[in-house]
Amino acid sequence: MKKFILTPVVLALSLAGCAVGPDYQAPTTSMAETYLNAENAGLSTDSQHVEFWWTKFHDPVLNQMVQDMQSQNIPLKVASERVKIANNYKTMVESFKVPTISLGAGYMNYQFSKNDSSLGPILNPLSDSVSGLPPQIGNVTLMDNQHDGVFAGASIAWEADLFGRIDRQANAAQIRLEQAQIYQSGLNTVITADLIHNYLQYQGASERLELAKSNLEDQRRTLDLVGKVVRSGYGSDLDLAQAKATLAAMESLVPQLEIAQQAHKHRLAVLLGEPLTQIEIRLSKQHSVPIMQDMVPVGLPSDLLKRRTDIRLAEREMAALNEELAASVADQYPKFFLTGAPGLSASSFDDLFSSDSFGWMGAAGVSWNLFDGGRGEAIEAINQARFDSATLSYQHTVEAALAETESTLFTYGRSQENQRRIDEALKATNNAVNKAKSLYRAGLIDHLSVLDAQRQQRMMQDQQVAAKLQTAQATIALYKSLGGDWTLQPEAQPETNAKG
Repeated sequence: MKKFILTPVVLALSLAGCAVGPDYQAPTTSMAETYLNAENAGLSTDSQHVEFWWTKFHDPVLNQMVQDMQSQNIPLKVASERVKIANNYKTMVESFKVPTISLGAGYMNYQFSKNDSSLGPILNPLSDSVSGLPPQIGNVTLMDNQHDGVFAGASIAWEADLFGRIDRQANAAQIRLEQAQIYQSGLNTVITADLIHNYLQYQGASERLELAKSNLEDQRRTLDLVGKVVRSGYGSDLDLAQAKATLAAMESLVPQLEIAQQAHKHRLAVLLGEPLTQIEIRLSKQHSVPIMQDMVPVGLPSDLLKRRTDIRLAEREMAALNEELAASVADQYPKFFLTGAPGLSASSFDDLFSSDSFGWMGAAGVSWNLFDGGRGEAIEAINQARFDSATLSYQHTVEAALAETESTLFTYGRSQENQRRIDEALKATNNAVNKAKSLYRAGLIDHLSVLDAQRQQRMMQDQQVAAKLQTAQATIALYKSLGGDWTLQPEAQPETNAKG
């Protein structure tokens, strides 16, 4: 018996380390040395990732909202739970690599039927039908029809993973955990960008709404003056109609901006998981669009492979599918099993722990599907196709990421150029207003000309706010396309002084 058990064990040990299936090779991707549009956008090629880049807006309200959102947002909490699921799944799969040990103990009592056709002749007395005693040979009882006793023992089972099937499955589970963590980081990036976008858009709508209301007051005064001029006979009905049309156009802008305010405010409430009243308290502390002056360190195109969530997820998908492919290959090889059951058994508890009460059972076995109708080969072919598909998806993801980054770099550069031109135009408009006021005080022009210059000034101020929003949105899109971890760690949070 011992030789029978040891032979498979020796065979198993001799085959240990014979893992089968393809080993994963990380993809090699050729990337350009620099971005095409980085220089035109006036950006730094520094590869050092800037932590908490939104703090460069120097807006404490925004900093506090981002910090609170990352701890309160419900989708981020869901992603955190998925990481826990993946971690526990990994632990479950890895558990198959070690023996399973079960312990048991109990009490037993049984009685055989004397009328049983097989056991009856043995259990019924052979010589003394009157005494009812069990059959004996001398003083030794052959079999009693009733018995009780106690037992305690262990059961040990282990699959010797000779060809690496379980090990490959455990590797795949580990990679799935990494994917869950990468997804959590990427979701944080998307949601943080969404919050910053809605915050800036709300502030932009608020600033533009204030300008629109001021412009309405000036336009109403202009309309009143034009009406007086027309009634005095020095103006035309065309002038009056144009003034009314301008006023109507300005009035139509107000509800649009109010709608934008409400939409962005409600979105912030959802992202932060807070009631609207709390969001309004937060937003009451800031009323203008913040500006980022710092240069964006875009780094090199190759940095995208380490920074971007979509690329990292695609690469890890290749790795996971490679391990699953290798596991399907190993599944077609023999499986070796070792089992054992040491234990104690006695008729009474007092004798349970004596040396004579010990007993054991051991076994070794092998299982091999020699014919399954092609199922194993089909599963392997499916996993191979999945891996090949993931390889193509990875290549496409890298190309799309590079194209997106180049596009955002171009947009960022043009938005900055547009903002500079708007700023210059606003300076010229401010000079025009000052000159108009000087001429009015000198009696060289009427008040209507001053109001018209002020109206153009506020329109240019509105365009400046829109340009700032465009630049800010381009900045968000650029940082988002560059990737990186945007997660605030508890021990390294930016300073804030605006607790909502």
